[in-house]
Amino acid sequence: MTEQNPKPGNTADPAATLASIGILSYGYRPFFLFAGAWAAIALAVWIATLTGRVDLPTRFDPVSWHAHEMLFGYLSAVIAGFLLTAVPNWTGRPPIIGLPLAVLTALWFCGRVAIALSEHINPVLVAGLDLVFPVVLALVIGREILAANNRRNLIVLGMLVLFATANGWFHVSAFYGEYAAGEIGFRMGLAVAVMMICVIGGRIIPNFTRNWLVAQGAEPRISQFGWVDQAVLIATLICLVGWTIWPEHKGVAAVCFVAGALNLVRLARWRGWQARSESLLWILHVGFGFIPLGFLAIALSGWGVSASTQIGAQHIWTAGAIGVTTLAVMSRASLGHAGRPLVATSGVTRVYLLVIAAVLLRFVSATASGPVWVLYTAFVAWVAGFTGFVILFWPILTKRRG
Repeated sequence: MTEQNPKPGNTADPAATLASIGILSYGYRPFFLFAGAWAAIALAVWIATLTGRVDLPTRFDPVSWHAHEMLFGYLSAVIAGFLLTAVPNWTGRPPIIGLPLAVLTALWFCGRVAIALSEHINPVLVAGLDLVFPVVLALVIGREILAANNRRNLIVLGMLVLFATANGWFHVSAFYGEYAAGEIGFRMGLAVAVMMICVIGGRIIPNFTRNWLVAQGAEPRISQFGWVDQAVLIATLICLVGWTIWPEHKGVAAVCFVAGALNLVRLARWRGWQARSESLLWILHVGFGFIPLGFLAIALSGWGVSASTQIGAQHIWTAGAIGVTTLAVMSRASLGHAGRPLVATSGVTRVYLLVIAAVLLRFVSATASGPVWVLYTAFVAWVAGFTGFVILFWPILTKRRG
């Protein structure tokens, strides 16, 4: 896909003037930039909260605020940037730019502010301010897909609606004083996010790998989407539904083990090791690899293996599958749509390695014997990685393509 910048038109028109601003000239630009910044800022604020340096005026308990903002805050921005960029390519319709894009970005910001200051705001209003963004985004994406009769991608719209529903459930749990990070709303949102990666990742990862191998003159031998992928997706969906409802059931642990093994088989069919020399590709395979590892970790936790805990397993999905995969997608899409070569610089590769290190250290810190310094090292690596992304991609995301 190549970026097609709309013409700014009459600069006397405020809408056209906004569209001419680099950061508002395509959907991925503001949302990828602010998602990367929020991934670093939100975790830094949480560290300051844990150490008593900051008293965040939110109704959410500290862990629930952290869980909400990394899942429903950070990820919703990445999803918006991805869909607002991909949907025009899927449908052939004009992209959402300028004033509408600025409004969507402002709605996302309102949600972050409302959650952070929710101690001083009516909880119903807080939920409304936070949920208006995913609802409006779903309406916009749905309109574009339906207008183009692009029924193949209705599944993506369905998952977006489920993700917004999970966010609403999270708010209900918080409203009743429950530990929202441990309730069904959070698990539902995480399950939808994992399923999104399984579906969309299953489209783009083998295709990107195959195209790169062909360009290198190598024979790809990558399996096409077929009955194996369909079977794995169905098994994954069944497993995620079971885990969402009964997260600690031993029967669900067994199903998670099977789902993990099947997703490893699916990943192996994409032959990612053949693209090990290109960071923009191997990082996609690594990110997807955290999905089966998360399933296996949840299975071990359900069976009482002390080396794996539910918290550690969930972080393999949240920090690993979601964090690494979205970082990979944001960096690749930003380069491609800005007309830059699809080659990772040494700086981008270091960003990838920092975030991968953060995931592994966070899992170790969640075990019973994990020392506290491992946890804080994971935090530092995560913040450094996403700060590095913002610094490296700032000029790409804020300037119009020439």
